[in-house]
Amino acid sequence: MSHTWTAEIRTEEGKGASRRLRHAEKVPAIIYGAGKDAVSIAFAAKLVRHGFEDINMFNSVLTIDVEGGETEKCIVKDMQRHPATGAVSHIDLQRVTDDSIVTKKVPFNFEGKNKSAGVKAGGMMTFLQSTVEVRCAAKNLPTTLNVDVSGMEAGTSLRLSELNLPEGVVITALTHGNSDYDQAVVTIGKPKRK
Repeated sequence: MSHTWTAEIRTEEGKGASRRLRHAEKVPAIIYGAGKDAVSIAFAAKLVRHGFEDINMFNSVLTIDVEGGETEKCIVKDMQRHPATGAVSHIDLQRVTDDSIVTKKVPFNFEGKNKSAGVKAGGMMTFLQSTVEVRCAAKNLPTTLNVDVSGMEAGTSLRLSELNLPEGVVITALTHGNSDYDQAVVTIGKPKRK
């Protein structure tokens, strides 16, 4: 998924300059990586507020149109929020190309819970992980990983190695070559006897 944001170049840096930007309803940010110099930019706070209402924004390639500069393709690498208000106070953006290899945490989207035979038999489904770290080309970065749990029986679990992944996407935990990293994602307990 791709989104386009407009930014302006920041000429002043430091805590005082960042504070002045925030008072002017702007969010300071930096673009770095790909062997180029870092570029300090600022976004309109309203754009950032509305943009991050979409949870998929964290795993999307953003096109940053820098006024008076270049257009950059980036992913959100880090974001700081104000501790009291929760407002975004700074964004770190990493440059990417379609073929750049990126590592990101992606949320799971569990589908078919109510259709599961294990749940229908009285077993309780427990979700053990809500996200997983993946590695892939930026163009293949999924916003979420769909996990179909409709075929699960009571007393079973679904492990990382059993997930259906989009093409080119690898779970980093499974690259260690040790089965200890192949953790369960979701389990269904056995129904209690009455």
